[in-house]
Amino acid sequence: MPAINVSKALDQSHASGVFDLAEIPLRELNQALHDLTPGSNQTAWEVLNPKGSHSVAVGVDQPVTIDVRGSVGYYCGGMNDGSAITVHGSAGPGVGENMMSGSITVKGDASQYAGATGRGGLLVIEGNASSRCGISMKGIDIVVHGNIGHMSAFMAQSGNLVVLGDAGDALGDSIYEARLFVRGKVGSLGADCIAKEMRPEHLALLQDLLDRAGVTGVKAAEFTRYGSARTLYNFNIDNADAY
Repeated sequence: MPAINVSKALDQSHASGVFDLAEIPLRELNQALHDLTPGSNQTAWEVLNPKGSHSVAVGVDQPVTIDVRGSVGYYCGGMNDGSAITVHGSAGPGVGENMMSGSITVKGDASQYAGATGRGGLLVIEGNASSRCGISMKGIDIVVHGNIGHMSAFMAQSGNLVVLGDAGDALGDSIYEARLFVRGKVGSLGADCIAKEMRPEHLALLQDLLDRAGVTGVKAAEFTRYGSARTLYNFNIDNADAY
């Protein structure tokens, strides 16, 4: 096979917004995305042949669309701040970690700790999510069309986690003020997580999240809300074994 002219391929990628990771190093893609400035005319990007690459499209801070044509490894879209990323495949651990704003949509499944520490934006997983989904979330909205694994929303501080399927054991362990909405079964609840009343404002909030996540044929009233019993905020001798 003839050698790839990386310099020429890079020039073509910059001009078209299409980066083929079989020809262009991932570092060059991320650098091009970081070099974007407000008002840039290059608003649509496409990534070909990711083949499980790690840290694809991390730290993007401009309102561009990025279509990743295949599955990715860990930390895809980490620290996203305004872009709309779509992964046409599955994602490894930590997709959307510490996301600030914008959106990430995973057309397949997501591995563990999806959306961890996320502070804003919307993460949509159209398949299943593994363990620790939404761990320590701080304002992000996460909608999972399928199931989630154990210890999801552990120490979740704020934001919303919506699960159309089932949730694994220890859901919401040591939760603070995040809201959890589960349509299916819950394996078990973690420390200080309880089922809570679904009031009209919660139904309206949930319906908006379902609409934004492209969910159809499902009603907000079919979900159960879970949240903090608020017994771990201050030391209580009855909860000593939880510290």
